[in-house]
Amino acid sequence: MIIRFAGDSGDGMQLTGDRFTSETASFGNDLSTLPNFPAEIRAPAGTLPGVSSFQLHFADHDILTPGDAPNVLVAMNPAALKANLADVPRGADIIVNTDEFTKRPMAKVGYATSPLEDGSLEAYNVHPVPLTTLTIEALKEFGLSRKEAERSKNMFALGLLSWMYHRPTEGTEKFLRAKFAKKPDIAEANVTAFRAGWNFGETTEDFAVSYEVAPATKDFPTGTYRNISGNLALSYGLIAAGRQADLPLYLGSYPITPASDILHELSKHKNFGVRTFQAEDEIAGIGAALGAAFGGALAVTTTSGPGVALKSETIGLAVSLELPLLIVDIQRGGPSTGLPTKTEQADLLQAMYGRNGEAPVPIVAPKTPADCFDAALDAARIALTYRTPVFLLSDGYLANGSEPWRIPDIEELPDLRVQFASGTNHQLADGTEVFWPYKRDEQTLARPWAVPGTPGLEHRIGGIEKQDGTGNISYDPANHDFMVRTRQAKVDGIEVPDLEVDDPADESGRGARTLALGWGSTYGPITAAVRRVRRGGDRIAQAHLRHLNPFPRNLGEVLARYDKVIVPEMNLGQLATLLRARYLVDAHSHTQVSGMPFKAEQLAEVFKEAIND
Repeated sequence: MIIRFAGDSGDGMQLTGDRFTSETASFGNDLSTLPNFPAEIRAPAGTLPGVSSFQLHFADHDILTPGDAPNVLVAMNPAALKANLADVPRGADIIVNTDEFTKRPMAKVGYATSPLEDGSLEAYNVHPVPLTTLTIEALKEFGLSRKEAERSKNMFALGLLSWMYHRPTEGTEKFLRAKFAKKPDIAEANVTAFRAGWNFGETTEDFAVSYEVAPATKDFPTGTYRNISGNLALSYGLIAAGRQADLPLYLGSYPITPASDILHELSKHKNFGVRTFQAEDEIAGIGAALGAAFGGALAVTTTSGPGVALKSETIGLAVSLELPLLIVDIQRGGPSTGLPTKTEQADLLQAMYGRNGEAPVPIVAPKTPADCFDAALDAARIALTYRTPVFLLSDGYLANGSEPWRIPDIEELPDLRVQFASGTNHQLADGTEVFWPYKRDEQTLARPWAVPGTPGLEHRIGGIEKQDGTGNISYDPANHDFMVRTRQAKVDGIEVPDLEVDDPADESGRGARTLALGWGSTYGPITAAVRRVRRGGDRIAQAHLRHLNPFPRNLGEVLARYDKVIVPEMNLGQLATLLRARYLVDAHSHTQVSGMPFKAEQLAEVFKEAIND
């Protein structure tokens, strides 16, 4: 089932969706969510730009996306109905708050007549419910003003949907009492509204049918699961990386949507050796993080696209200093301030090349909200092992979306411990033992990590080119050429797993001739589309990139095996451009920059056309 709650940005749609999601997770369904809200803190009430929505897809089997189209739309006002109706398929259920369909709210969004009465909704199963009136009536005993009581109408709607889909209720009631612990009357009013919605569903004749979606037990390994968003999983991954490296975790950050949740979350975990610093701007945030890396911490800075632009000079300095630093970029729509609350994948080329000079930086991209945990550990492994800044490219779709996550055992996590330099490492011609800060490990080409204050290991740092080995300032042309090529060779030599390809062979053993290749958050829609194509009888292979710099060593060989390579991206073809340049293959782009994720059906049609062309 796919449910979408929609209303004004002040109607509590994100909270409503989050609570329905939590109860669905505790019930044991697989799920995927898509929060969608305005960038304004409080957009104009009753207007189309002010509509906030939350879509949840839940099932008794493995699912990959928040769904293409809702089976149920809950519209709290005319704007919510108009903004979302185009996504609702014929025959779907629409629950509307009839109290809001008065002349003024309808006029705000261009309704000359009421869509509830003019026949324009005949293709849908419309359930008119006076949500506001019913909520106010249910809360009469609390003596609240009309405005105060009206705020609980989202809980009434949540209770109604919880009845329709047999969701547990204890968790939501406990949550409300905890959230409003300092205002017990408000807590009980919300609980009462929630129960009233449940009772309304049970007693009204308009909802004669309720539905039960069984737990998705057979598709998941045994373990302890919780619902988790991408930003929360990434935060936990960073904490785990600090613990596994036995290093303090330092975050130098400046708040920016949609990355701010990571700063908020990490600030709660000082007990795990986490220190967070909210800087005055983006440049100060990464400067403090790089200083912490120099001081021996696992250093992180978080931002979104515009912030990466401001941090670019310090990222180049980190390349030159060859210190471990994680740059977490939660991508959003651009350019400039762009679409702060919408998703995009358009920072790949910025991460790859967005610095002056030859400044190579490894790039890691998670594919699902839960995968953000593992991607954070992987990025930390690369940064610490190779002494380099690393980009971790998530996006708004992953950051705010959620899915079930199996909590790993500590024994499953990688050992990330590193050895700091502790003494001299080079002998001069006269036999003197000295410390060379740029003498490299033969295997990784990483330089030693010397913590400031260690006796005898004093050395220069700074952005001016360094002499190989000694780290002294050098303007020698041959040395600069050598250092540039060495830094590039270090990144090129990073160990990353080979690319795995899902290519089902036919009866004769022949594989597919078309490959769908993605990266980052396109994994869910691409995989769902591939499943649809295969169910229809066509053959298509699929592969997904986590490591974008360096690419997996077998990527060129994989690309050469297929007649057609389709690359869906939420940009104008940035990965396809890199593939064409590196491997001289005719990678075909399918792009979208609407601020919304791909729909599986849309990609399935693209794949079918490519196969049959």
